[in-house]
Amino acid sequence: MASARRPSHRLLGLGLDATDQHKRITRGEGFSLVGGSEETHERMTETVIKTSEDLSRKGRTIADARPEELAELLRKHDRGA
Repeated sequence: MASARRPSHRLLGLGLDATDQHKRITRGEGFSLVGGSEETHERMTETVIKTSEDLSRKGRTIADARPEELAELLRKHDRGA
């Protein structure tokens, strides 16, 4: 019998501006970031970490967050980068 689990969310960040052939991959709880220039990858990493920290203070994770809440937090932290 299958358990009635709520679907889990996972965030995927994809950077397409790399020109140096370096493979950048960062994974954490509920997210994976792939590609991008050094600057772009760093910006994606900082944004998702700050978002995860905000959710953690509320007792939640990326997997628990509503998509609208997650999008709002990502926009908030990307502007601050």
